[in-house]
Amino acid sequence: MDPASLPEQLSVVNEQVLNSSSRSVTAAVSLRRFLCYGSESATYSTKECALGIENALALMQFIEGGRGCEVVDEIRRLNLEGHAVRRNPSLFALAVCSQHADCKTRQAALRVLKELCRTPVQLFTFVQYKKELKQGSGMWGRALRRAVTDWYNSQDGMSLARTVTKCKHRAGWSHQDLLRLSHMKPTNDTVAVVCKYITKGWKGVQETYGDKENSDDVQKVFAYLEAMEKAKHSTDEQELIHLIEEQRLEKEQILTNHLKSKEVWKALLKEMPMAVLLKHLGKLTANKVLAAGSPDVAAVCERIQDESALKKAKTHPFNILVASENYKRGHGKRSKLKWEPDGDIVQALDCAFCKKYFSEYCSEIAIVEPTGKRFLVAVDISSSLSSVTHGSSISTVAVAAAMCLVSDTAANILKSSYATVKSVIAQTEPDAQIVVYSEGSILPCAVSSDMTFMQVAAQLIKTPGGSTDCALPITWASENDKTVDVFIILTNNQTLGRENPADTLKTYRQKSGVFSKLIVCGLIANSLSIADPEDRGMLDICGFDSQAVDVIRNFALDVI
Repeated sequence: MDPASLPEQLSVVNEQVLNSSSRSVTAAVSLRRFLCYGSESATYSTKECALGIENALALMQFIEGGRGCEVVDEIRRLNLEGHAVRRNPSLFALAVCSQHADCKTRQAALRVLKELCRTPVQLFTFVQYKKELKQGSGMWGRALRRAVTDWYNSQDGMSLARTVTKCKHRAGWSHQDLLRLSHMKPTNDTVAVVCKYITKGWKGVQETYGDKENSDDVQKVFAYLEAMEKAKHSTDEQELIHLIEEQRLEKEQILTNHLKSKEVWKALLKEMPMAVLLKHLGKLTANKVLAAGSPDVAAVCERIQDESALKKAKTHPFNILVASENYKRGHGKRSKLKWEPDGDIVQALDCAFCKKYFSEYCSEIAIVEPTGKRFLVAVDISSSLSSVTHGSSISTVAVAAAMCLVSDTAANILKSSYATVKSVIAQTEPDAQIVVYSEGSILPCAVSSDMTFMQVAAQLIKTPGGSTDCALPITWASENDKTVDVFIILTNNQTLGRENPADTLKTYRQKSGVFSKLIVCGLIANSLSIADPEDRGMLDICGFDSQAVDVIRNFALDVI
């Protein structure tokens, strides 16, 4: 194995010189692929695969080679820098490290546990992976008990109270299980109140703290838990609304029966997290909580278009697009729920995605300067674009239209969204080419910055179709002496033509002397096998979701 350190191996720069030996997939690249999106192969799928040792050979290669601490450092860095688009592969790798015979590797893994497990779900998932990896010996040793105890003690009482009451159990584990098995000993009074609540319930909290003089912080936690208990048993709608507003209770903390009340929903709406709001817009409209022309609709529209609120909630532009398309559809994907889309809400969603928010979001979270690379983005319009994109609930034309529109309007970004892929290209990289292709020909995509999302979609739908040849954009670039660093091809056709795009790319590289990369997005594909798994410069994407956006970003910027 190369004696260079892991970070050095993983920081190969995409030089503009063809060098096949330096472009092969090393163990370090395979490790980073696994940590970033859960697969050592050259394929990202919107459907998560089961994680196991057999799927993480590079991970084991590094650990068995005595470099487990370096692996832990890489796990931590990729997560903190936002490159690990899926958290579970990192948690699995961390669990593997924490089980290893090497003491330093085990200690390093458990030392970063509270930093990487931000939520109870992640903590429960990590513990479950450890259970699955257990080989004959008990897993609850002193080191794990200390790490789990530190996770609870590192939080203040109020934050912990909110966290544990919103997510009580997952992956076969509960907070009560972890406190019992870790022999939890609270290090401050407020955490002690929450631990008492977890292990002994509200009755135990009352008996211990009800008749005592407590500090202000303890009283706040006590009052919050008391409100939680009252909300569970209240039959008075006004009392419940008062509790929600006073203690900022959330939907997950309210009984299902109470959610039949329109007024309860209105109370929840005031402090509802952005992700929950976007998910339930249809339900809120169907139940008349959001009545046309009401102050509630006006308030929701203002929030949806509030750039600072969207950024604070880390709302991904692609998720706004999904919420918009789902809402416009007027009915649930699987449920019988139906609603009449409110025009103001539709306009607010379109505005949030296309105008006010997207470009600001992308430039705000940009992690690198413009690359100076040359891009060719090609959208296949050879078959119907009305299919549903695998991995999301929206049509392929919506994804393609978003890409076309944003590429012309929001531009500073090779950094954040599918629609971003084109924006990245259009203005951050001035040498970009953006085309649609079909039936042996390539046409410019007639999109301008003043077009609406629906106009762009209509433009793509009316473009004549034909047979599919995903190698065509690469051949076109070669024949017209176009220098391209990254080809991004989007198709919803399973038939990819007579020529394999991977072979065509290799020919193009030889002719141009540039190590060009190829990303093929099969928007309705369950599987794809275009990319050469031994070639670091090729990537297949099956379906599309917000995480695929980040995979593209990582790949184009040489993170993977």
